[in-house]
Amino acid sequence: MIDPVSALATASAAFSVLKKGFQVGRDIEQMAGDLGRWMGAMSDLSEAERLAKNPPIFKKLVFSGSVEEEAMNAFAAKKKAEAMRDELKTFIMFSQGTKAWDELVRMEVSIRKQRKETIYAQAERRKKFLEMVAITIGLIGLAAMLVGMVWVVYQAYIGNL
Repeated sequence: MIDPVSALATASAAFSVLKKGFQVGRDIEQMAGDLGRWMGAMSDLSEAERLAKNPPIFKKLVFSGSVEEEAMNAFAAKKKAEAMRDELKTFIMFSQGTKAWDELVRMEVSIRKQRKETIYAQAERRKKFLEMVAITIGLIGLAAMLVGMVWVVYQAYIGNL
């Protein structure tokens, strides 16, 4: 599960470095690593928001309070991320021009797509596997309890004969 608070902290740290870099006149190329870190964190924030909007049924039933908390954290992180994006857009368009911003947006789309195909898909498979294991264990436990109850009733009936 992606934690929106951690993703926001990573995005904020990378954004702070980017902002200082623009203030001292560094080129975008010199800040590529920080931009990549920021874009990755922004992608994680989007994924956290998506997961918060559609939590698993088990989580809704058992941890309903945390579902609302995660949704609020994701919403607050999204708003902070939007503010960072707007400020970064202003910096880039002012210092590099509209083409640089458009190129950055295309690069961000590419990074999001790649992360979705690799990191998030793997996490989704892992989550589904763990859910299936939990359901299987629950069904085995339920079957064991049912067999136990039948056994007790059977023994009580045999004992009365």
